[in-house]
Parts: sequence; C-alpha cells; structure tokens
Amino acid sequence: MGLFSASTLALLLAFAAVSAVKYEPNWDSIDSRPLPAWYDESKFGIFIHWGVFSVPSFTSEWFWWYWKGDKPWGTVVDFMEKNYRPDWTYADFASQFTAEFYNPDEWADLFKASGAKYIVLTSKHHEGFTNWPSKYSFNWNAGDVGPRRDLVGDLATSIRNRTDIKFGLYHSMFEWFNPLWKADSEGKFATNYYAHGKTIPELYEIVNKYKPEVVWSDGDPAPSWYWNSTVFLSWLYNESPVKDTVVVNDRWGQGCACKHGGYYTCNDRYNPGHILNHKWENCLTIDKKSWGYRRNAVLTEYMTIQELITQLASTVSCGGNMLLNVGPTHDGRIMPVFEERLRQMGTWLSVNGESIYSTIPWPTAQNDTLTKNVWYTARKNAKSTNGYDVYAIVLFWPEDNILNLGSPLTTPSTSVTLLGLKNPLHQPKLVGGTTNGMRVIFPQVNVNQLPCQWAWVLKMTNLKN
Repeated sequence: MGLFSASTLALLLAFAAVSAVKYEPNWDSIDSRPLPAWYDESKFGIFIHWGVFSVPSFTSEWFWWYWKGDKPWGTVVDFMEKNYRPDWTYADFASQFTAEFYNPDEWADLFKASGAKYIVLTSKHHEGFTNWPSKYSFNWNAGDVGPRRDLVGDLATSIRNRTDIKFGLYHSMFEWFNPLWKADSEGKFATNYYAHGKTIPELYEIVNKYKPEVVWSDGDPAPSWYWNSTVFLSWLYNESPVKDTVVVNDRWGQGCACKHGGYYTCNDRYNPGHILNHKWENCLTIDKKSWGYRRNAVLTEYMTIQELITQLASTVSCGGNMLLNVGPTHDGRIMPVFEERLRQMGTWLSVNGESIYSTIPWPTAQNDTLTKNVWYTARKNAKSTNGYDVYAIVLFWPEDNILNLGSPLTTPSTSVTLLGLKNPLHQPKLVGGTTNGMRVIFPQVNVNQLPCQWAWVLKMTNLKN
C-alpha cells in the first residue's frame, strides 16, 4: 500500500475534506461547522473569574457597576463610604490586584486533580482590565499595573506543561465605562467604532498569542453585526492557529444566545433537565451568589459536593457539559473551600468517571421515571443486548439498601455492578425485573468499604431497552 494503509489514507482524506471547508461570515455557514469531538467528550471544565473586582471582593464581579452604574446599590455605596476615602476611584483598586501568591503550577495541579478536562480563564471582564499585557488596553492591564506579569500566559504555560487539560479564555465584548463604548452606545459614532478599535483586535490578539481551544464570549448589549462576530468567527474557523480544535459558545451579540454558536449556554446556570437538539453547557458557581471571590461569603452560600455532583449528573445525562466556576483572591489564591470542592469532585470522578467522560444520553430516559434521585448516562457497546452499557447515577444511598428503578427493563442476561467496588461479593444483587422496571439490592457494607462518599453509580449491561 505504499506509505499509508487504506484505512489511514481514508482518515487523511476525510480530514483534508473537513479542513478544506471554508466558512463564510454569516450565521448559516458558521453554525454549520461540526463541534470538535473533544468538547463533548470532556463533560467537565473549570471556569475562573479573576480581575480587579477580586480586590474589593464584595457583592460580586459586578462591583464597579453596582457602585457607579445606572442604578447604584445602596449596600455597595455604603461599603465604599465606610471603608475608602471620598476621592477613591475604581482604578485605585488595580494597584492592589497584586497576585503575589499566584502560582500557576499549583493551579494547574489542582485543576488536574479535580478531573476537569478543560478550563476557561477570564482574560477580561466587563471592567475592561485585561489579565494579559494587551496593547489595546494601555495602563489598564496586568502587565502595566497591579501584578505586572502575564497572568494569562503564565497559566497557559503551566496547563500545557503539566496537564492534558484544554486551555480556554473568557472575553467580555463590552466594557461598562470605556469612553469609546459609552460614545458608541449613546449613538455618538455612526459606525461600530468601539468594536473595530477594542473588542475585535483583542480577540485576534489572545487567539494568536495564547491559542485557546475555547473562546468563551460574553456580553450582548449590541447585535452581532456591531461586533463583526461572524467575520471574526470565520477567521477563527478558517485561518486561526486553533481552527481545527477551537470551540465557541453562543454569546456573540443580542439574539445569539441559545441560537448561534458552537455550543449553547443560553443563561448562566442553565440546566434544562431534558435533551436539547444542540450541544449545551451549564456554567455555574460554587459560590451561589457570585462568580468572583467574596470575602463576606458564609459557608451556607457555597454549594456542597452533593449539590455539585447532582448538577453534573443531571447535566451530562441530558447531553450537556458542566463548567464549574471558582473565584481566586486578589493575591492569587484559590481558597480552601474551592480547593476542597474541586478535589472532592476529582475523587468522585476517579471512581465514577466511566459514567461521565465520553458518554452519551441514554435514549430511553434521563431521569428515572420512578425515583427522581437517579440520572442515566450511556456508552455504546455492540455486545450489549440493547447496544448500550447504561449507568444509573444514584444520588442517595437507597433506604433499606433496596433501589426500585422504573426506567430499565431487564433480560435474562442483565448484569448490574457498582463502580469502584473491588470485592465481587459486595456487588449489588439484581433481584429481578418486571414489566415496570427492576429492583436492586445494594450491598451491606460499612462506610470504609464504599468506593466513594456521595453518589454511587450502577453499571447495567444487556438491558432490554
């Protein structure tokens, strides 16, 4: 066969055919691009909101807007009056965004331990401060003031040197108080002056410099034509250094969310509870009230690991990915409560990752018809009776060790195992199936013998449906 086998040559030709596609700067063409497979297979990623807002670390990452925006919050105004001199400006916070404890190697190791397959770091939020030394953000970037280092580049290097995690970047399209944006939004320019001079140049800059495999756009106070979104995306898909692997979300201008883009985010904390006809992502925060770090948060305002696993199970069961957010401190630390949740997630995934990574929704059901505390995922297996291995993610240990399921129907060769249990004598027992489902007896073991502490996963093969 010469240099290549027939199968290898076929793959090369298929890849060449895909690479030869040229995407036009319109939504019909942009939306026709297949989503790179790595994203759907990943299932779980980490979001990182970090910026000047991490200095006041009060209320949320929208602190500046709540202080100086159209409708200031009384709590924020009072906070500033009580704690800062009268002439203090938001720009004064930038010099206190010091990042002296920022250790990107430690961050990378933590994200790897969490089981995440991709991360999305805030490159710039609505405050406009860029976490890289951007030439389009003079004296309002991490190279010129505050950390005086390339926060984005340092983490990109650590992630790629120490892990196989995909590196991605969040980027806000608009900036609350940028004079160019304010002039454009007030109609003082006849063209999209701000987009041409700020937003789009920054996007080209971060893609060419850092080669992110996720471009997570945010902010939609203007339509996509204003931002030249389709022009940028056609370049991203046709010519950029990540053209074959990059994925993007759906926030590219007014009316784009849940309609255009590589995958849908629709709204923050979006979890529809059913399958969509398009890939989607549930982005949510460990801190229930903020994406950025809050010094005044109390323990009950952080999601528990049980709540997070519930979100992961329901999201993946319905075909989504979960992007879990942490907010570092102004000096570059990921606080112990965030670290604990991430390591707990990693511990759980080390046992049960088979039911999450590279799975697909089970066509029969997502949430069990009898008990709502069970979510299903599946993996194709031609040797199984119905063509699938099915995973039942059981959120709570069943009362009296007896679990009745309404969705799976058994065959004489159906088998059930509990992921992570080493001793076959301790495996759950399938009592038998009925026309209405199946009954499983969970093992009577002590807590030290359990494979994990929170949710448990049954692997079922040779089901009828």
